[in-house]
Amino acid sequence: MPRGLRAAIACVLGVLVLGAGATGCGGEDEPTAVKSGPDTLTIYSSLPMQGPDRARARDMVNAIKLALQEAGGKVGPFTITYVALDAAKPGAQTWTGDKVLDNARQAVRDLNAIAYIGDRDSAATALSVPLTNEGHILQVSPSSTYDGLTRESRRQGEPERFYPSGERTFGRVVPRDQVQASALIGYMKSLGARSVALLADRAIYGGGLAEAVQKAAERQGGITVHDRGRIDALKDDLSGPARKVAETGADAFLFAGTTDTGAAAIFRAVAAAAPRMRLFGPAAVADQAFADALPAAVERRMHVTTPALPPRLLPASARAFRDRFRTTFGRSPAPEALQAYEAAGAVLHSIRSAGEKGNDRRAVTKAFFAIRNRESVLGRYSIDRFGDTTLSRYAGKRLNDSQFVLHKLLEVRR
Repeated sequence: MPRGLRAAIACVLGVLVLGAGATGCGGEDEPTAVKSGPDTLTIYSSLPMQGPDRARARDMVNAIKLALQEAGGKVGPFTITYVALDAAKPGAQTWTGDKVLDNARQAVRDLNAIAYIGDRDSAATALSVPLTNEGHILQVSPSSTYDGLTRESRRQGEPERFYPSGERTFGRVVPRDQVQASALIGYMKSLGARSVALLADRAIYGGGLAEAVQKAAERQGGITVHDRGRIDALKDDLSGPARKVAETGADAFLFAGTTDTGAAAIFRAVAAAAPRMRLFGPAAVADQAFADALPAAVERRMHVTTPALPPRLLPASARAFRDRFRTTFGRSPAPEALQAYEAAGAVLHSIRSAGEKGNDRRAVTKAFFAIRNRESVLGRYSIDRFGDTTLSRYAGKRLNDSQFVLHKLLEVRR
């Protein structure tokens, strides 16, 4: 552990300390003596608890709490505590860079910290990973999909720049953008599209997804991509970019961006400029705020890919999770809650797999990267040497009365 970690444990409000009387996850581990290091371990999360993302983030936090409660607050001889950190400031519409950095620093300073769940957005994760990596803390994201976090990308120095320690410490339980890009192209082709006009936002997520879509189109063939560059879809007048999209004569339009970067506005503008184009969006727009911002005429033309599959297509354990969540918290969970629940489950599995070294950060990280054929609420998956999940199924969804409903199941061959 770096010398800089020899500081007093940070005082954190809102720590959830779970009961100490139960055995480990699933009850199969008998407690053994802790040979070295702390016998109380803390899992942190960093999610935007204010602004339009607060409802989804709240459900993700509650899902993590549920996973820890079901473990009885123990993994073998170790007591597990949980600290939910807010990645947004009061009045902010989404996460802020300084809060994300402060959260990561707080976790690294805590000598009991063993893992970090977050961040929700790829750009936020790109800020936090270098800090948790220097502290050798396992970081697992439920929803950050940017390829460059784990693989070589168009940005120079990626992914190496995220790992100053020289060791990999980041992984995710959601498929990376290359998988989603393949699903998007396959979805378009299945509906008869032979060309797509592409616009992306100027954030790390949009640019990375746009690059992945172009590569996927080259691999699959049969569809031409008209790249119309990067835009700020939050500006008032989008008629110019929408007109350029319409001039391509493409069958389909894809905005590689998020609800927070103006997705609804650009889809409205393109729908007006090109009345016959099918409209496609990524998982980052599969939320209620986006759906509510679309008029019915635009809604009917929308197609969205998301890793959030309907309950009937998931293992029975996922349906049981939803039932327990409703019983415990009085509401149905947001789709991302299932991914957060599994992120916590994977962390607990890694602590348990590390055995008597479950309080050693490097040992827990190694155990996470060794996950093979794990049966989970998301399905069976392994973690590869880059930290990516082998899950590869996406749902193609349409909007009906502002609700996302399954249209096609998209199987991506890896």
